[in-house]
Amino acid sequence: MLDIKMIRDQTDLVKNRLASRHAGDEAKIDEILALDDQRRTALTEVEQLKATRNKVSKEIGALMGQKKIAEADAKKAETKQIGDRISELDKTVESTESARNSKMLEIPNLPNEKVKIGKTAEDNPEIRVHGNKLDYSFKPKTHVELCEKLKLIDFARAAKISGSGYLLYTGWGARLERALIQFLLDLHTTEHGYTEVSPPFMVKAECMEGVGQFPKFKDQYYGIAVGDDTKELGKLYLIPTAETPVANIHREEILKESELPIYYCAYTPCFRGEAGAAGVGTRGMIRVHQFDKVELIKITKPEHGYEELEKLVTNAEKVLQLLGLHYRVIQLCTGDMGFASALTYDIEVWSPGQDQYLEVSSCSNCEDFQSRRMSLRYKTEAGENKFPHILNGSGTALARLFVSLIETHQQPDGSINIPAALQPYLKADKIPCPA
Repeated sequence: MLDIKMIRDQTDLVKNRLASRHAGDEAKIDEILALDDQRRTALTEVEQLKATRNKVSKEIGALMGQKKIAEADAKKAETKQIGDRISELDKTVESTESARNSKMLEIPNLPNEKVKIGKTAEDNPEIRVHGNKLDYSFKPKTHVELCEKLKLIDFARAAKISGSGYLLYTGWGARLERALIQFLLDLHTTEHGYTEVSPPFMVKAECMEGVGQFPKFKDQYYGIAVGDDTKELGKLYLIPTAETPVANIHREEILKESELPIYYCAYTPCFRGEAGAAGVGTRGMIRVHQFDKVELIKITKPEHGYEELEKLVTNAEKVLQLLGLHYRVIQLCTGDMGFASALTYDIEVWSPGQDQYLEVSSCSNCEDFQSRRMSLRYKTEAGENKFPHILNGSGTALARLFVSLIETHQQPDGSINIPAALQPYLKADKIPCPA
């Protein structure tokens, strides 16, 4: 959530930054300011009326002391009218504040001034490239072909169980997925300094709101009901990413400055309904309704937010370097950024079987946008309460990492070589081709 004081005092700046997203949200600012003005006007009148009521109440006491009962009764009637007006204005304050805050929840974060202005992914600048695309002496197979030949994933039976957009890992595929999860957690906790947490996979609606997934994207996620009890629907939601529960761990708290920075790392499955909109019915792992991910979260002081973002990206890159994968880092332009982000780097790994780059990590600094929404603050040594920066990054998403790994390291005989860093977890140096 944006700071209402900034919206009031720097209206043109806010509108211009929002306009750079090319989503039309700047048009909502005048409505927010109108509601805010109504609220403030009503509050001012309430304060004036309360002062008047206090004055009249003192006059009533004096009149009663002088036995001027009729005059005192008239003043009592006046205070009743004032009280009725105050009650009416209190309702106005409450309704306009609620409407203003609801409208503010619809407004995305302001892009940082360093973000390139653009409309689509084609406008995203490439920051750096690691490694090179491999040359093969054979035509690389797609991950679907490899998964079926090596019996890594049973796409047909997954569809039978749950419908399109779901995966059934089998044999070496299940072992590889488990090995990747353990490898990622160990890397980030032992080498990068993150504290591992294992959060619930269902969260309250206010947690979705806290990270900016509600209300704008409410139709894209899975609500939970207990049995067929529709009254329960909407109390809990399956998480779309571990960012949702982990970033909310300290919601509504005031941390000590000495506790920052906080680094969290978590593995969770992720559930996303919007995958169906992208033709997920075709076989494959590129877009699915459920996938695994290891997420990285940082809570930092504002002055360290962007330094910590660069470190976060480096942590995610290390995964791909250890697995011998070619990738590039891009910075998202204003029109391609996520709702809550002020600045985002995407890491895209090369997939030779797909002949394209696949996003496996998105690393963002949301600045104080999320901490305001979840009322998370920290107290400085001087005693001031401030909103921290909250950062998130995939460290990384497993399905597409799985795709790139098996496509990149496939061999002419159909087997898959396993990178040295992953061998202790899979307890093998290759996935053999069935006889």
